[in-house]
Amino acid sequence: QVQLVESGGGLVQAGGSLRLSCAASGSIFSINFMRWYRQAPGKQRELVASITSGGSTNYADSVKGRFTISRDNTLNTMYLQMNSLRPEDTAVYYCRIIVPGDDYWGQGTQVTVPS
Repeated sequence: QVQLVESGGGLVQAGGSLRLSCAASGSIFSINFMRWYRQAPGKQRELVASITSGGSTNYADSVKGRFTISRDNTLNTMYLQMNSLRPEDTAVYYCRIIVPGDDYWGQGTQVTVPS
């Protein structure tokens, strides 16, 4: 059984920062990809950032230069450092890990940036 526990969401003023964490536990032998998604009210879930086991990263255009994804392979933990937050970043943020033959999602953490 694999579990993902997210933390770090909250309310922050525009221009502020938050750091999300996603800790994976259970029978995990290797993680191919770790990804952050977000879903705003009334919108589809979108991919925000992705990191491979080797540390290669990709970002949505809307967050490039403001968000940084990272991972600690020894802890099976992923992070999303979010700087210069904007009201349009308001969403529920989900982490996802992709392992050989399967994938898992976190429960989501709310990030709110008031306009």
